Amino acid sequence: MMKLNFDQYGEDPSKKPLVIIHGLYGSASNFRGLAKIYAKNFNVYCLDLRNHGNSPHSGHITYPLMAADVIEFMDDQKLDKAHILGHSMGGKTSMQMALSYPTRIDKLVLGDIAPVLYPHHHEVIFEGLLAIPLDEISSRGAADKILANYVDEAGVRLFLLTNLIRNEDGGFQWRINLSALIKEYDHISAAPEGASYEGETLFIRGGQSDYVADEYVPEIMEIFPNAKIETIDDCGHWLHSEKPQEFSKILLDFLK
Repeated sequence: MMKLNFDQYGEDPSKKPLVIIHGLYGSASNFRGLAKIYAKNFNVYCLDLRNHGNSPHSGHITYPLMAADVIEFMDDQKLDKAHILGHSMGGKTSMQMALSYPTRIDKLVLGDIAPVLYPHHHEVIFEGLLAIPLDEISSRGAADKILANYVDEAGVRLFLLTNLIRNEDGGFQWRINLSALIKEYDHISAAPEGASYEGETLFIRGGQSDYVADEYVPEIMEIFPNAKIETIDDCGHWLHSEKPQEFSKILLDFLK
């Protein structure tokens, strides 16, 4: 298990805790703006998963390991139970928490992800990130020009390049553990392990995303029999950044 880096918003002992877990290539900062709003009702903790953000690096990435990391964080913060919100890979980590540690979850919210094995679809992104010569580029803009040969969407490139940071020598390095993410990608694509979770669960999906396709609904309901599914129309995979108001209303109505 690893000691995860986190950002905290709110320290009111009368409020319930809400733990937010980002997706692949993300970090605690992805939810910073929304976390400040949610802190009106909850004590909010935004985590950096292993190999992301400012958390430690490891050569091993599995959902049981990442779930155990979050449970250790909760133990360290003396959080017996918490609402859990996870997006994408963070959603699968949250599912694994519910399946392995059901008594530690209050309400479970999963952002545009299903408990299924997904086909590989990040190879082009990995190829693009590896194509950036870290010892030669002088700016993030130069990296963006190279990455544009692999990733069309400017917003996605901007998100990916938040992981490109200056090192002590003034050059660039990856904040994510890119080599481990590539090596362990089979585990990232995998489904969480476990039979079922009976607690209150909400799946929020984007109407233009295929991550929670209708064909996955029977499997979702088998593993999470007390789940409901909400769809945000005209929205893709990054719900919280594409439609933050709609996403937040659905989330807060469910948690309250």
